[in-house]
Amino acid sequence: MLRLSGGDGVHVVYDGSGPKTFQGSLDSLRRSGTFCWYGPALGGPGPLDIMSLPKSIKIGYAVFSDHIHTPALLHARSSQLFDWITSEKLKVRIGGIYPLAEAAQAHADMESRATTGKLLLIP
Repeated sequence: MLRLSGGDGVHVVYDGSGPKTFQGSLDSLRRSGTFCWYGPALGGPGPLDIMSLPKSIKIGYAVFSDHIHTPALLHARSSQLFDWITSEKLKVRIGGIYPLAEAAQAHADMESRATTGKLLLIP
């Protein structure tokens, strides 16, 4: 990312993977950049030494239940999401379709980073 940004780093990183990507995400930020850490799929980064964080960055940790804390909000946000999809304001990339019996293979493909987009399991 540093090479692609002319050595400055990026303004914002969204990372939901886990400990393996955490440091790389930090390293790719520019001064005063923002690191949006959300629902790490593979676990947390471990203890952080706040004094070791680079370049005066900001870190935010988004938890679903803090943003969608009532059934009414869930309904409103879900309706908005599906409106964006049906109006094609939001494109959903299907990265693979697997029979439900091959769920373990879908998971293995995702863990190995062999896929992009959403994976569908079909009964």
